[in-house]
Amino acid sequence: MEIVDTHTHLYLDQFDDDFDETVRRSIENNISKFVFPSISSKYYNKMIECKKKYPKNIFLMLGLHPVYVDENYLQELEFVKNEINQNNFVAIGEIGLDKYWSTEFYKQQIKAFEMQIDLAVKKNLPIIIHCRDACEDVIDILEKKKNKNLRGIFHCFTGSYEDAQRIINLDFSLGIGGVVTFKNGKIDQFLNKISLKNIVLETDSPYLAPVPYRGKRNESSYIIHVVEKLSEIYDLKIDQIIKQTSLNSHKIFNFDSQDF
Repeated sequence: MEIVDTHTHLYLDQFDDDFDETVRRSIENNISKFVFPSISSKYYNKMIECKKKYPKNIFLMLGLHPVYVDENYLQELEFVKNEINQNNFVAIGEIGLDKYWSTEFYKQQIKAFEMQIDLAVKKNLPIIIHCRDACEDVIDILEKKKNKNLRGIFHCFTGSYEDAQRIINLDFSLGIGGVVTFKNGKIDQFLNKISLKNIVLETDSPYLAPVPYRGKRNESSYIIHVVEKLSEIYDLKIDQIIKQTSLNSHKIFNFDSQDF
């Protein structure tokens, strides 16, 4: 039964020396679909190269990450607008707001987020949201922009049960990764109250490796530790966790329509 890693940055420099081995290791462990979030145009060519190597396994998003929003953000958004018509992308992402690293360009982050939401709605594509220390602002914007085409994933969800409810009511799923295995992660305390139909699996490789690899470079094959933890939380068999989360991912990304 296939596992989908809905959020993995295997194109980053951390995998330059062993990219093929990392992908192979994952495929051998039944992780057969990898969705690559975009962060800026800087990595675009590398992402395309990876996709060409594994066209049936790798799927691409396109977008400007909030941490990469600076004085050139409009130029970056132009790039996104132009490229979205050139190739087949499964989502706009990762986009959103981040107050953790810097608030110097926070107004521009909001503008970039709103413009990319509008683009996703126009293209009828899901959005993948990066949200750090800005949950209230992100939810407010989504509520303001509510539209039948507006849907997607709250990547690396670490909020409260109340946050989760608001997000699900907006037609978004929760991206659950390594944090669920952390002792201080907290989301494991209420996740079983949330339907598994609203959950997708992710690693955010090379970041946020699950226990027992916490602190080391993360990779897609480690997603099995997230599955095991969810199996424990939901008191369901591993196969049931995989089946439902994969169904959820297929519904969001519509992989079958992809022809790159």
